[in-house]
Amino acid sequence: MSTNTSEQPTPETTPGTPGGVRIIKPHQFDSNTPQTPGMQRMAAISRELAGSQGIWGGITVVAPNTASGIHHHGKIETIIYVVSGHGKMRWGDRMEFEQEVEPGDFIYVPPFVPHQEINPSPDEPSQWVIVRNSQEPIVVNLEPLNATQQKGNDATHNTY
Repeated sequence: MSTNTSEQPTPETTPGTPGGVRIIKPHQFDSNTPQTPGMQRMAAISRELAGSQGIWGGITVVAPNTASGIHHHGKIETIIYVVSGHGKMRWGDRMEFEQEVEPGDFIYVPPFVPHQEINPSPDEPSQWVIVRNSQEPIVVNLEPLNATQQKGNDATHNTY
């Protein structure tokens, strides 16, 4: 096998970025992504931000004393990494399963599984990194908003 680098394939590059690597700074994150009441999602790695083709990555912030709306992501698999805060994850057709989560935990959510993120802390937001195996922004919210959920969602998203 030759060690001549000129014979080895070169990675495709994104115009204007040497080697195709993209660094996305927090101020560049995109909150224009489907949302669920009680949490805020922001894209960090997407086709638009990084030129990614098959994966999506971002963050979710769950406000203190908040339970997100029950939702699923259709055919998409989701990996969640808990960065900060202590919370709970509920899942199942009737939210019959629940487990506490803390920084350092990874969570796997299979396709079509209804779930809910919960932050029981009275004053500390919880931040989670999310990675999905698709660029499709599928978010299927499964319950209607009530006044309390809407108020929590508005506060989380700073939309008054």
